[in-house]
Amino acid sequence: MQNFINYLQSKNHTPKTQKAYLYSVNLFILWYKNELINCLKKDILKYLEYLQNNKHQQNITRKNALIALNHYFTFLYTNQLITQNPCLLINIRGTKKRSLYVIYTTEELNNLYDNYYNIFIKNYDNKRIPKNQQQQNYLSRQRNYIMLGLLIYQGLSTSELQNITIADVDLNKANIKITGSKKSNARTLPLNATQIGALLNYINNIRELFFKYCEPTDNLFCCLPESSKQKTNATNLMHIFKPLTKQVKSIDKKLENFKHIRASVITHWLKIDGLRKAQYKAGHRYISSTENYLPNNLDGLIDDITKFNPF
Repeated sequence: MQNFINYLQSKNHTPKTQKAYLYSVNLFILWYKNELINCLKKDILKYLEYLQNNKHQQNITRKNALIALNHYFTFLYTNQLITQNPCLLINIRGTKKRSLYVIYTTEELNNLYDNYYNIFIKNYDNKRIPKNQQQQNYLSRQRNYIMLGLLIYQGLSTSELQNITIADVDLNKANIKITGSKKSNARTLPLNATQIGALLNYINNIRELFFKYCEPTDNLFCCLPESSKQKTNATNLMHIFKPLTKQVKSIDKKLENFKHIRASVITHWLKIDGLRKAQYKAGHRYISSTENYLPNNLDGLIDDITKFNPF
């Protein structure tokens, strides 16, 4: 099994995933009790039926077992230990949970960005904040405004905001580079005109003030310490999104989460730019990931129904 572990490592699977796959494969081997070279598609189907009827596993659990077995038999096939992968073309239905959102219009997204500026930047009453917390509060609102712009105009996920550096922002060309990850592709996206002035101010005047409270970093966005701390060396931004969500929800109660914004942006890209260009802008590795957003485009569906309805 060590060679299989090495194979999984070469595919950049985490130790936790490797352990889960090994566990699933060993369970199958105990059940099968034969030479794996003789394993056929019907044997895999029987095993999946066994998991459902005898182990009472749900579809999503059986799908995870199938994924593990597919990796294992792919490994065996790659190393010429078997002549075919018996897991190919087997699919378990009823495992996808697709979230449909009431899509924000482009105007509504613009208003969300503008209203945040008016309420939390331009007209914010800082006097209600304790004096010793006023500067940190000011800095967090300035940073959050820039983050919100990248969520609204570039359709970024919250995890992508974590990896943006100063070097990724090119104000001369009015674009921003998004680094790829294990789950997403790199891409370069244009900045909206309304973002450029705010980014210029943030980079030249605001960001440097953060280093009074945190260690210097190349990251575009910096953390602030908890009230009990003098300075922080934290770099993970995820705790920032809860208060930012609360701020944005105070502007628009319809907002479910930041995935709601991303779904709206990608849906508009699909409508205006088409599938392939939307895939690039969203950073999706697979076209199927972009296709998952097609059901959100209810306007197009309603238009088609109206157009072709004989009544």
